[in-house]
Amino acid sequence: MFERKKKSDKPVVAICYDFDKTLTPDDMQAQGYIQAVGFNVPDFWKEATELSQNNDMDQNLAYMYKMMDEAQGKVLFTRKKLQEYGSKVALFPGVESWFERIRQYGLEKGVIVEHYIISSGLKEMIEGTSVASSFEKIYASSFYYDKNDVAKWPSQVINFTNKTQYLFRIQKGVLDVNDPGVNDFFAPEDIRIPFRNMIYIGDSDTDVPCMQLVNGYGGHSIGVYDCESKDKTKVYKMMKENRIKYFAPADYSDNGELDILVKTIIDRTVVNEKLEHMHFLNKKECDES
Repeated sequence: MFERKKKSDKPVVAICYDFDKTLTPDDMQAQGYIQAVGFNVPDFWKEATELSQNNDMDQNLAYMYKMMDEAQGKVLFTRKKLQEYGSKVALFPGVESWFERIRQYGLEKGVIVEHYIISSGLKEMIEGTSVASSFEKIYASSFYYDKNDVAKWPSQVINFTNKTQYLFRIQKGVLDVNDPGVNDFFAPEDIRIPFRNMIYIGDSDTDVPCMQLVNGYGGHSIGVYDCESKDKTKVYKMMKENRIKYFAPADYSDNGELDILVKTIIDRTVVNEKLEHMHFLNKKECDES
């Protein structure tokens, strides 16, 4: 009934990404949609923020409402149209080849690498990008559509705190957002992807809950910064507050700083999992003696 992934004989590394300003230089809505409804970008976000503050409203619900409201009489607000806007979203250098390259590196080392999106942005826009098929699952805010494909209501809203539930889904292989199995008890040896085998890549404070969770259980969090502006203000802040373990420019090119860092984490995973397996066998023998 639900989509679930089984534990593999090989170790699995899950790389989880924010999207806006992590894989793309700007908010996805600011790369065509906001301009199409006649707003300049700062004014749109200012009004969305005021809407949330004045109505005790979730900030993501506020921007989604604002998008629907401003589209009336100006542009079609359909799934197809949002995907078209997504197809125009710019990506950081190297992103196009990154996912398959890292996946292949993992296979060479005997590790399965899976890529996941956990974003407060719009799922429909991400689905329109050239890299959408690279992900095992895209967890992002999305709309409910009527029979004419017109957005009518939010169907999923992902904010910076509830992002963490998706890490638990990935951990257990319980991927469907409605699958209550995420709350089931899993013995440590039955966990499909231990947190120690997770890498979370993000750019700002909205990623902190996920980064903290991954860090706390032995995983790896990476802060990225714009490789053109080279503004490290946010990653320095996260590093000083122990939110991230590493930072690198958002350049996903082969043999770049981020590429080498992630491959090194995969190398470490190979060794860690061998030690974990030896520990498990020793403990099992001891318990059975």
